[in-house]
Amino acid sequence: MTTAEPPHDYVEGLTITELLRRNAREFAERPALTTGPGPHAGTLNWTQLRTEVAALTRGLAALGVTRGDRVLVAMSRRAEHWITDLAAVHLGALSCSTYDTLSTEQIGALARHSAAGLVVLEGEEQLARWRPVLDELPHLRVVVLDPDAVPADDPRFVGYATVRNAVPPDNDAFEALTDAATPDRPLALVYTSGTTGDPKGVVLSHRNVIHESAMQERLVPLPDHPRTVAHLPMGHIAERVLGIYMPLYTAGHVTICPDPGQFLPTLLAVRPQGFFGVPRVWEKLAAGLLARITTLPADQAAAVAQAQQTALEVYRLRSAGKEVPTEKAAALEEFDRHVLRPVRTTVGLDSCRRAFSGAAPLPTGVLEFLASVGLPVYEVWGLSETTGAATVSTPAAFAPGSVGQPGPGIEVKEAEDGELLVRGPVVFSGYLRADGHVEPATDAEGWLATGDIGTVDSRGIVTVTDRKKEIIITTGGKNIAPARIESRLRAHPLVAHAVAIGDRRHHVTALLVLDEETAPLWARTHGIDATDLDELARHPKVLAALDTAVEETNAALSRPEQVKRYRVLAGPWTAESGELTPKLSLRRRAIDERHAATIESMYDT
Repeated sequence: MTTAEPPHDYVEGLTITELLRRNAREFAERPALTTGPGPHAGTLNWTQLRTEVAALTRGLAALGVTRGDRVLVAMSRRAEHWITDLAAVHLGALSCSTYDTLSTEQIGALARHSAAGLVVLEGEEQLARWRPVLDELPHLRVVVLDPDAVPADDPRFVGYATVRNAVPPDNDAFEALTDAATPDRPLALVYTSGTTGDPKGVVLSHRNVIHESAMQERLVPLPDHPRTVAHLPMGHIAERVLGIYMPLYTAGHVTICPDPGQFLPTLLAVRPQGFFGVPRVWEKLAAGLLARITTLPADQAAAVAQAQQTALEVYRLRSAGKEVPTEKAAALEEFDRHVLRPVRTTVGLDSCRRAFSGAAPLPTGVLEFLASVGLPVYEVWGLSETTGAATVSTPAAFAPGSVGQPGPGIEVKEAEDGELLVRGPVVFSGYLRADGHVEPATDAEGWLATGDIGTVDSRGIVTVTDRKKEIIITTGGKNIAPARIESRLRAHPLVAHAVAIGDRRHHVTALLVLDEETAPLWARTHGIDATDLDELARHPKVLAALDTAVEETNAALSRPEQVKRYRVLAGPWTAESGELTPKLSLRRRAIDERHAATIESMYDT
């Protein structure tokens, strides 16, 4: 068992409502929330944000929203999403952001399970997907942000502006609501992404999210009022913590990236000091940086290569827990200022001091490349049930392939079967059940079984090897962790996704999905006059390169783990196509069903 330092009194007694009031009073004119980059971006300072939250709180109360109710929010990333969430919090209701990739059937299941009395929709797109569900749930009141999308002559629907302006200001009543919140009051409802089964409703408290926010800030501090970018779905636990709760704790400035097509322009405009990405985001950023380096003139490329070598040497020493010689540290500082920082500037991460990755393992090759350009990315591990990160890698304690040490006040231990157990203030209140009660998921001593298999080393560093439910058990009785195989295969620039197959089969096979961005670039640099993914998936040079990638992967694996056959799929895979969850994790059951014929072809005798 391992635990870091105990929790401190700096989080005791705090609530999200109190933090918003503190920021509006102490940092009134500082920017809180900006929507989009560029000259037309709109910004709310902390006073303006709280004023908007107060107005909508009054309006939602007039609609009957009260403590314990559930409020669903189906909006893109925009200021009104934040405002709606915080208004529900002030009323003691549970706000739940839904993924915009949900099917109508999934929407119906979530709406019925949550027993929500109110949903806030953005406009026509959301209304079209929700309409069949709304007709089945006549008790569900609907607030629509776009006034032109509000259906006429239907009393269930009301415009957002109408709600916001419905009740005149009452400062005393709003301050009373702010005071009424307590650390252990339920705050938010987050549905798991359903990687291995049906989504479950995770209920988080004020204490959970504030401890999580304080923990990350204490472990890897940023400057006062840090700049960050919100780019993940609002239903994702990471964005909920990093986009809403942590900026409240730090009085930071969040810039919302409402459109994935604006991701790089947003990074370039904001130059965030802290950034979290899932592995696919980091892999794409690494590919972009590599592409820029390869186009440099020979003299500049040589200087970058020398700087990269020094940065990588320092990274490897630190990952091994060794001292960095003074002269090497000084050389890296000089290289970084004059050579590497300009490289990072091309993707807007030159000011990034806290770079985290989570949700799935990041290939060691990607980690080392990013470190070589002065952007060490530290992996974290946790679940929606642990309010995001339970363990955090830091510059003082990390190792490639591991997920760091437990945060302050958090304990991690291995069960007899290797499952990781977590206890501490970030562990959630419980699962919301269909009858409305919250059922705890911890044992009598407060331990949460995470479903992840892993180890804890002598330094207290945790390594996660796989999901307990995803372990492959071959017909020969061998237990195999697919993530270990997949991470190595995914390190090749041609591969966006790799899926190891083999449960209840004689041997392991794999599906390799081409990367829609880097595969065409790889093809061009290897003299292939083709960019179509279907064509590349059949091209002899591509197949030869993947043959080599599989051989190199197998060389690092035990015999039972080795991939005996593989198939190349053009892709792309997305949450919309069904193979990925909204947080871009593999949806294994759906992959098995959708690609059953291809999988069976690898086992034909």
